[in-house]
Amino acid sequence: MTKKKHIVNYTAKELAAMRKRGASRSDWAKSASKTQLQLKASIASDPDEAGMVVDWDKATIDMPRPKATLNMRVDRDVLEFFKKTGRGYQTRINAILRSYFEHTHQS
Repeated sequence: MTKKKHIVNYTAKELAAMRKRGASRSDWAKSASKTQLQLKASIASDPDEAGMVVDWDKATIDMPRPKATLNMRVDRDVLEFFKKTGRGYQTRINAILRSYFEHTHQS
């Protein structure tokens, strides 16, 4: 897949407003008028979709394991280091602990 040079993000509200004022470059009427066969042909000719095969018959849903709540004491400087890395610092701490766990349980 080729890398896009310019990616812009919009909220659902912004997209709705763009459609309302006609600023969307999507031709929804043209899209709605296509048959399933035409849609499949259009998707197949898209270079971003080339070679992509999705077999939904073998799809699985892997639910994440619930996390355990832990109250523990850590050195203040260690905690501050992780907090300074921003949102998701607890997830990063968990990833480091998981890495250690998996490394030590390989033998």
